[in-house]
Parts: sequence; C-alpha cells; structure tokens
Amino acid sequence: MDRRHAPDPELRIVVLGGIGPSQFQLTNALLGREEFATDVCSILASKKSLGELAGRRVAVINGPNIYEDLSKAKKKTEVKRSKCLSCPGPHALLIVFDLERISPNDIKVPSLVMKSFGDDCLNYCMVLLAYDGDLDGTALDDRMLRMDWHLRELVEQCGGRYHVFNKNWRDRSKGRELLQKMERMLSSVGGHFYSNRSYQTAEESVRREQGKLQKKKKAEMERARKELENQYSGEELRWQMNAYNTSMETELRAKAEKDNGWLRTSRAVGTGLGFAMGAVMGMLVGAIEGPGGVVVGGVVAGTVGGAAGGAAQIALEHLEDRMVPQAMMFNFNSVFINRFYMDPPQ
Repeated sequence: MDRRHAPDPELRIVVLGGIGPSQFQLTNALLGREEFATDVCSILASKKSLGELAGRRVAVINGPNIYEDLSKAKKKTEVKRSKCLSCPGPHALLIVFDLERISPNDIKVPSLVMKSFGDDCLNYCMVLLAYDGDLDGTALDDRMLRMDWHLRELVEQCGGRYHVFNKNWRDRSKGRELLQKMERMLSSVGGHFYSNRSYQTAEESVRREQGKLQKKKKAEMERARKELENQYSGEELRWQMNAYNTSMETELRAKAEKDNGWLRTSRAVGTGLGFAMGAVMGMLVGAIEGPGGVVVGGVVAGTVGGAAGGAAQIALEHLEDRMVPQAMMFNFNSVFINRFYMDPPQ
C-alpha cells in the first residue's frame, strides 16, 4: 500500500509568505494562539508548531519569507529544513498575502514556490488573504473581477483556491471552512499528501538519524522501561509502556527532523565554499611574496575562510533562536517517570 494513502494522525501544513507578517498571522489563526508575536515580520530558520484546527490535529511549518534577504546557500538550507519538518510530505501549502498590500509583483510567488518545492506542488497550493475585519466571498469575487487582475491571476495559478482570514487570531469563526477547503483540495488529488524525490530524500535522512539517536539512547531507554516494570504490572504496565514508547519516538523524531545528515551537508558546503574562496584570496596575496608565499598564504587564508564560512552558518542558526522563542526541550525519561507519568484511563 502507498504510504501516502495511509491515514495521517495530523494535517501537515506548510505556510509560505512573500514579505511581512502575513504568514505568521495565519499560523496564529490556524493554531488559535499567539505562536508568533504580533511584531514578528521574519524568521531566519524554519519552525514547526503543533495544535488543532476545528478539532483536527495540525502541524504548521513556517520558514523565512520568500523575499527575505538571505544568501542563496541559507535559503536552500531552509527549504530543506522545512521539507524535513513536513516530511514525508505536506497535505497543503498555503501561500499568504496581505489583501491590502498585494501587488502585481506577487504574481511571481507561485512560480518561486514551485521552484523550491517541485513542479506539481501547485496542485496542493491555496492562496490565503489576510484581512482586517470581515469580507464575504461575494465582495472579494467582485473585487477580483473589477479591479485586482493580479489577485485574480494569483488565485488562478493555484487552481482557483483561496480563503480570506482575519488577522485577529482570536477569531476562529472560519477555521472549519478553511479545513474543509483543504480537505476538498486533498480529495481532488486522490487524498494523499504531496511528495517528490526531494521529500523522499528528506524522509530517508530523518529516519536514519532517528535510528542513530535511538541506538545512542538504547541503554537509557531500557533503564526507563525497567523502572516502569518495577512500578506497574498487568494492563496498567502495558498502558504506561505504550505511552512511554510513544513519547520517546516523538522526541527522537522531532530531533531528527531538526538535524540530520541531509541538512548537515548544507553546512558542510558553506564551510567548503568559505575555504575555497579564502584559499584563492590567500594565494593571490601570497603571490606577491613569491612561490613560498603562494603556498603559505593559500593554506592560511583557506583555513581562515573555511572557519569563517562554517562560523557564519552556525552564527545564523544561533541568532534565529533569539528572533522567535523556541519550544523548551526536555528529557522524557526523567520527566515522564519521576514527575509526569499519566494515570491510566479508568
């Protein structure tokens, strides 16, 4: 059976914005909470947030805005990171615009999304329009027909699919309507999530990393299970053991999505480019001192350049944590057993 047709416990939604705060306003609206502060207009690293929309579990993935002023290497890394966070593949890609600031230049956004996520991704795309107050569908249709040809063109590129949402995340009156639109979109493509070769590579890398992490924690996990066996028995033990195994699998999967071999290759490329550029500059400068200076200058400057390339990538990754508060990480073994184990259902 094709894994894409298997039931999914959650709806994976990739949210994409061109510029400004619109994509973060949408995430707040989807989750019904202030995941992003109202003054957040950009982030440097892709981020995954979990919650519920109209009773359905959702995983919402945000990344840097499409027009964010980032290096080509950093943009490529963040596209890969968003794929790891949404693998094995998203059920919907929501492209967000501010209805009052949309411009003819935004017509290019769907093609840029397609360039990053693959030729067929537009079958899973929907235009989301941020708006202050209420705007019914008739008024928007009239506006598109009479004035905003570029808005009409945008919507047509995404199969005529669009949805207007209130910038005030506390207003969730249209949440069920949006969920139904996404479900209809999924039905139109056979009911399975989006995937391509790039997403398959992401999923394979995440699974490999998860396996490595599990091996490292094997002894720790065995000790935790033995503690459970000492505390419980029978049906209660089975329930607590299942809950523990699920929590550990979730923790390791989350870590593997954030850091794995596929993502680390991007950082290695950044370091390599820095080394190469530094080496070239060093050799040019060293040439002034003759053949010996070329060798020494190339080695020294190349090493410095490589370190700088790697350090810049690491610095960016540390800076992104300051821009948007990240979820606190904790150890499930100690927390689960000693403090937060759940009572079995009565």
